Amino acid sequence: MPQVKSCGVIVFKREPLSFLLMRHKSRWDLPKGHVDPGETDIECALRELVEETGITAGDIELDKQFCFKHKYKVQDRRYPKQTCDKTLLIYLGWLLRDVEIVPTEHPGFEWFPWNPPHAIQEATIDPLLAAIAEHFRATT
Repeated sequence: MPQVKSCGVIVFKREPLSFLLMRHKSRWDLPKGHVDPGETDIECALRELVEETGITAGDIELDKQFCFKHKYKVQDRRYPKQTCDKTLLIYLGWLLRDVEIVPTEHPGFEWFPWNPPHAIQEATIDPLLAAIAEHFRATT
């Protein structure tokens, strides 16, 4: 069975404590995408972040203690006749300064206030936010 991997970053601001999600046609999503050949997972996540939001690696600080991993099955356009095992890795980034968000692959974005538990998107976003809430409890 083919393996595919996507990586991304969930970006948080400290004041007010909030996180960035991208508007997809019918749901909320994260800035993320497939790992290119020869690219590390973090390189992919940072490339996708700048491509989809305009936020550069210099605009954020990655939390080295957090990486959310989610595995599920997908139909991938690169393997149209097969079901693929997909691994999603999401890193946590703290915005270091105010930046203009420039969505290029999504029709919009929103900063959501941090107020767990969240019920935004059951398959990926909600488990990610629950893992972040646990991470915050464990590190504060």
